[in-house]
Amino acid sequence: MRIGAHVRDDDPVGAAAARDAEVVQFFLADPQGWKAPAPHPQTDELLAADLDVFVHAPYLVNVASLNNRIRIPSRKMVLQHADGAAKVGAKGLIVHGGHVTKGEDPADGIANWRKMFERQARDGGFAVPILIENTAGGDNAMARTFDMLARLWDAVGEFGAGFCLDTCHAFASGEDLVGIVDRVKAITGRIDLVHLNSSRDEFGSARDRHANIASGTIDPEQLVAVVAAADAPALVETPDEGQAADIAFLREHLGR
Repeated sequence: MRIGAHVRDDDPVGAAAARDAEVVQFFLADPQGWKAPAPHPQTDELLAADLDVFVHAPYLVNVASLNNRIRIPSRKMVLQHADGAAKVGAKGLIVHGGHVTKGEDPADGIANWRKMFERQARDGGFAVPILIENTAGGDNAMARTFDMLARLWDAVGEFGAGFCLDTCHAFASGEDLVGIVDRVKAITGRIDLVHLNSSRDEFGSARDRHANIASGTIDPEQLVAVVAAADAPALVETPDEGQAADIAFLREHLGR
């Protein structure tokens, strides 16, 4: 069980050292853009460092979308960023579950996820594992409610899809964090990474606003319990100025 943070993408090795992080996550390109990632300037350092590396796909990616102008470039982006992630030695690419729009059938969004995995399985698979992340809001989201997550996993689990559990997103979506690891694993069979974030908002808010452990609305002991039960790498995506304290808090309370 290693602990770290989402850090700036220009100097992840330096940022990890400043936070005493064992795990780093970063973007390979503009998270609000469609550009393919360029070679990372710290590739050699990342490959040589004693770090668990994860890459987060851009926020625009929506594999579930029924809109061809979104879904097709989203699939392309997943492939491009998975290839880029492999080049920096990443253990996985985190991709949000995505959504369909009002009036559309979520089953079609789930089918789009399956089509991507089926197509890539025929082509030899992805360069790194694809870790689907639960999300905070949206009535037509693929990975907000655990009922919908179960439907999604029925479609993609056989292809080795991984799972990233975000505690802020779960809390915001109305999922009790007590016992959540067991409930997730009953659906997915696995947790590959934990995004260990507190929330600026109240339970069930559907708002995705992360907070540091000491200042957020989630009981810190519940956050510690999630990390302990998940037994997977964990990283904070909290405001930069409190990340070192968040990591230190987790280590202390986990007896590390």
